[in-house]
Amino acid sequence: MIDPERTIAAQATAAGQGAIAVIRMSGPSCMAILKQCTPAAFTERLQPRRATLARILDAEGTAIDQALITWFPAPASYTGEDTVEISCHGGMLVTDRLLKRLYRCGASPAEPGEFTKRAFLNGRMDLTQAEAVMDVISAGSDLALKAAQTQLDGGIGSQVDELKDSLVHVLAHIEAYIDFPDEDISPDTASGLLARLRSMEEKLSGLLRTAEGGRLLREGIRTAIAGPPNVGKSSLLNTLLGYDRAIVSNIAGTTRDTVEESIQLAGLALRLIDTAGVRESSDVIEQAGITRTNRALETADLVLEVADASAPRTEAFPTAARTAPRLLILNKCDLGIHPDWEAVPGIRFSCATGAGRKELEEAIVRAFASSLPGETGSSLVAINARHQHELGLCLEHVRLASESISRQESPEFTALELREALTHLGEITGAVDTEDVLLICPRSEEQNIKKFIDEVKYNEGDKHI
Repeated sequence: MIDPERTIAAQATAAGQGAIAVIRMSGPSCMAILKQCTPAAFTERLQPRRATLARILDAEGTAIDQALITWFPAPASYTGEDTVEISCHGGMLVTDRLLKRLYRCGASPAEPGEFTKRAFLNGRMDLTQAEAVMDVISAGSDLALKAAQTQLDGGIGSQVDELKDSLVHVLAHIEAYIDFPDEDISPDTASGLLARLRSMEEKLSGLLRTAEGGRLLREGIRTAIAGPPNVGKSSLLNTLLGYDRAIVSNIAGTTRDTVEESIQLAGLALRLIDTAGVRESSDVIEQAGITRTNRALETADLVLEVADASAPRTEAFPTAARTAPRLLILNKCDLGIHPDWEAVPGIRFSCATGAGRKELEEAIVRAFASSLPGETGSSLVAINARHQHELGLCLEHVRLASESISRQESPEFTALELREALTHLGEITGAVDTEDVLLICPRSEEQNIKKFIDEVKYNEGDKHI
């Protein structure tokens, strides 16, 4: 639990040595602590959001460092609290001494993620935006960064809020009817509510379809490079990476274990996995490598099947029974294309010259155009696994509510499903307020609805419905 009276401090930049480090302090005692660490009357010169040069002093009045200090008074700060950012020299000793000085003057070490947690609790961001902070930091591709920035700007939260508003309107209507049972819902009204719920189902389904794209953006496209021995799998890995990562030789069975590296290709993050060539072998170690190859093929999001286009065509290379896209790469085209391969559709490639790289990038983009958001898809919104779970449950309850209306069941059953749907929807952003139902109800119905909500809050321990 966050103690609002506790002032926290921590290094905001990465640990280690650098030119500049930023130390952040947040809480009600920021200025009092800063006053102990700076020359007399310095804090009186501070102006909001303006960097001011000052010396940071130890207990004896000796300078620890000269730094730029920026004050962000509440609520106009990252956390919504009084916040101070100290931009000092990035030496490890300097930052360590500066932090220890702040702690001795009354600050407490911040827990991991505590600044962002305070920002959420103080209403500066919702849960989706808090999650996006780490996504921005860990983004491994241009597209992943754009999707994370969209989420940080409230792209997912705004769509959830729209769904929430629609759901609250329907729920308010049903709750009003519960308190006025003598006033039947007309067929027109019932059909209107049903149409609204159907529209919500479509929007929820659309958001759920972005889950796979979100996973690929955050984790990278797991790409297995597979094929028979000596077709150039390791050479392809080295060519795409731009340096020699895997050992290359003409000896069959050189690669006996999977080699994994990450790369950004055409704006996408790929996790390249070089695998052992599949062939009959009595070598126990090579057999183990082939087993790992099969395992990589089973879990791959994309398979780059490599063939030697300069040699006669052999039996088709078997891959695991998966729906992952497969791209055939006809390697060694610089040595000439054997007649067996001339009519075979595939990407003409040469690891020796780099020819075909652009075509390969375009083929990968096309393979994931329908599942990835952003420039290769329709929207920058990409939900994560937590969002997917809650949206799936929300969709289930919305469908049950629709069925309840269609079957003309008691409105209490419909309201129950809608309240459950609203709960799961609120879990995504971290806020569902029962008072929202009241805000859109006619004044004449307000007292009756409020009575119902008070009963729900009492029975559920004042939880959000």
